[in-house]
Amino acid sequence: AIYEKGCKMCHASGMAGAPKVGDKAAWKDRIAKGVPELEKNAINGFQGTAGKMPPRGGNPDLTDTEIARAIVYMANQSGANFQEPAAAAPAKK
Repeated sequence: AIYEKGCKMCHASGMAGAPKVGDKAAWKDRIAKGVPELEKNAINGFQGTAGKMPPRGGNPDLTDTEIARAIVYMANQSGANFQEPAAAAPAKK
């Protein structure tokens, strides 16, 4: 759901140099770095020679878990075999 609501805008079109979901060549080096590095870049933002990623994908309301789950979803669609992080427990009332 996070991918559809936010990530898709850039990661389906390649906007701002974002690697397109399903493009194994574009994701290969990113996947090799592992989820922690991808998560760090997505949370803090990243600016490289191939493109840029705004902090939290431009949505400050996303939790770290939501970001990690979106990363794993996109990477797995692009050749990775990462384990999906557990969903965060619902807030207690």
